[in-house]
Amino acid sequence: MGNKPCPARVEPCTTRPLVTDPALLHRFEQAALPHLDAAYNLARWMTGNSDDAKDVAQEAFLRALCYFGSFRGGDARPWLLQIVRHTCFAWMRSNHPAELVALDDEDEQGLPERGAIAEEPVNVLSREDERAQVNRALAGLPFPYREVLVLREIEDLSYREIAAIADIPIGTVMSRLARGRSLLREALAPDARPALRSVPARRWEKA
Repeated sequence: MGNKPCPARVEPCTTRPLVTDPALLHRFEQAALPHLDAAYNLARWMTGNSDDAKDVAQEAFLRALCYFGSFRGGDARPWLLQIVRHTCFAWMRSNHPAELVALDDEDEQGLPERGAIAEEPVNVLSREDERAQVNRALAGLPFPYREVLVLREIEDLSYREIAAIADIPIGTVMSRLARGRSLLREALAPDARPALRSVPARRWEKA
């Protein structure tokens, strides 16, 4: 039996019972703690700010603990990142609502769901200034394209996992990846073929 999808608007933990069962807490730590960096990394790219990302990631872990009863085993990373995403959306609705631009179907018409662009692996850029250029270009993408690129190229999630996290069809994942890669190429030098780099892992826990 698969994991239940996290609701689109995750209610605060203050409205749900606190988890006090030691066995459940231990299971949560084993499942979720290995993905601390992935949670922070996604929050960092979505909020655009390290301090805000720390707060969002911490809130997401609290929410994940509240909803851990819906986790049915397996890889916890997609389940956890879905909660991180919902937490980021709640933060963005309050702080940067203009970035939450919905894409109509027409925005993605004419883009291949399969083929060279959708499946194209990104090349490695070794120079530090080139990586910084790519990161700046990625940060400047419209949110729907930035989101899928981060989940695919940085977190290395499958199309199916991204579709579940973002609550969109797999075909839309592929077309947004194609469009996002195209926008990155336009933002960079004509001959640049970017490789996305993860935000350096940091300790985001508050002392």
